[in-house]
Amino acid sequence: MTEEIKKKEEHNQIKKAQVEEKPRGEEKKDNGKPAPDTEKNKPSEGKPEKPETQESPDKSRQADKNPKQGVSEPKDESEDKKTGSEGKKPEPKGKDKKDEGSREKTLKSRGRVDRRRPRRSRSEQRREDHLESWIPKTRLGQLVASDQINSMHEALKYRHPIKEVEIVDKLLPELTEKVLDLGRVQRTTDSGRRMRFRVVAAVGNQNGFVGIGVAKGKDAGPTIRKAIKKAKLNIIEVKRGCGSWECVCKQKHSIPYAVHGKVGSVDVVLKPAPRGTGLVCGELSKQIISLAGIQDVWASTEGHTRSAINFAKAVNNSLYNTNEMRLPEGYRSNESEAEVSEADV
Repeated sequence: MTEEIKKKEEHNQIKKAQVEEKPRGEEKKDNGKPAPDTEKNKPSEGKPEKPETQESPDKSRQADKNPKQGVSEPKDESEDKKTGSEGKKPEPKGKDKKDEGSREKTLKSRGRVDRRRPRRSRSEQRREDHLESWIPKTRLGQLVASDQINSMHEALKYRHPIKEVEIVDKLLPELTEKVLDLGRVQRTTDSGRRMRFRVVAAVGNQNGFVGIGVAKGKDAGPTIRKAIKKAKLNIIEVKRGCGSWECVCKQKHSIPYAVHGKVGSVDVVLKPAPRGTGLVCGELSKQIISLAGIQDVWASTEGHTRSAINFAKAVNNSLYNTNEMRLPEGYRSNESEAEVSEADV
């Protein structure tokens, strides 16, 4: 043991001697940095101290070639703050309305016309593609495809009923679709209960044409499309006018006279209202009447109106009954009063 202790002491003495022989500038602190009083840190006598920031040699050469560009102009602090705080602003994804307006102005000033096609929705594109590949199977469809019948009024007066949805899509391209009711029905069988969807849908162009369809199916999506197709096939024309004695505006904002419709236990009566009254009726009947293009009406109902099918069909029946009575051309409208007097005589 004594020999090992002696060897350790000799080893330590050799280390101390080596440390003392090292120059003073190579000494370091505990943190690994050179001491502050080393010769390297001391400023050399007779030489001026260099500034902390020095230009790179590439920049100095550019400054020698272009002395005017080498001088950097001072920037405003306000701009530096803005750029520092905000940074680069994200570019807008779509075109602004201002850019479109300026483009239209420039085109008008140059005497040109903006020939860009308006954007179409997916449903409109599908409808157009379907009409292009449409091959009519009925006589009425052939007449519509050959442009011999150009209006829905003529198609409804034709002796054959509408059996193809493409006829309605071509004659009334601006139809709006609404789902009035979506419920579940079930049927008990030997294997158990079968659940199905029942959908009541309505379509209309808000200009005198409306239709209602009812469909059932296993899935909701296909059933809604099926109900909309049936509503297009069941479309009817609604006669409009200004039949209220309180209003003499002679515009087609209401119905020409009171009408009545009944399906099951639901009884609906619609009466003409003066302009500005609005649709004084329930929510479901309001959706159907607004699709027909009527703005003012009074309605009264009786029976079990909670059943959406009977209620919707009763409202549709009352609107269909506006065609019961034949009215002279120009009756309660903006046409000349001379024609009205001749028709009354």
